[in-house]
Amino acid sequence: MSQSPTLETGNKAPDFSLPTDGGGTLSLKDLAGKAVVLYFYPKDDTPGCTTEAQAFRDLIGAFDKAGTVVVGASKDTVAKHDKFKAKHDLPFHLVSDAEGTLCEDYGVWVEKNMYGRKYMGIQRATFLIDGKGVIQEIWPKVKVKGHAEEVLAAVTSMKD
Repeated sequence: MSQSPTLETGNKAPDFSLPTDGGGTLSLKDLAGKAVVLYFYPKDDTPGCTTEAQAFRDLIGAFDKAGTVVVGASKDTVAKHDKFKAKHDLPFHLVSDAEGTLCEDYGVWVEKNMYGRKYMGIQRATFLIDGKGVIQEIWPKVKVKGHAEEVLAAVTSMKD
């Protein structure tokens, strides 16, 4: 599996057009003019991923006020996203990257190691993209606790 070029702040964010929960499609172009928090997570309805999604959910009013759209991305199917979203009342889009193209483009499809077993998986990471499609901030290897608050702080400081 090829490792994509590492993205850095100041880079143009790779565009995407992917299926979302609810049977829609979302592309970065659709969100032009708005700041976007694109967060990658390994799997719907697992403990860390649920905690992270709930944290973004609980702060969505502040993200909305800052003119910022939150988008979650994993390789789960649209059907799984629909269930996850309904179960936890998530007020933002979840895109299904079943082919892994988005994960590759953003460099989050990486070799992981758990209990000595190596496998490919999504590295939890978040990208803050401004209204012109430029990456303003990257959080690689995210630790869930306090992360949504940290992202919100970056969003509000970007607006100044």
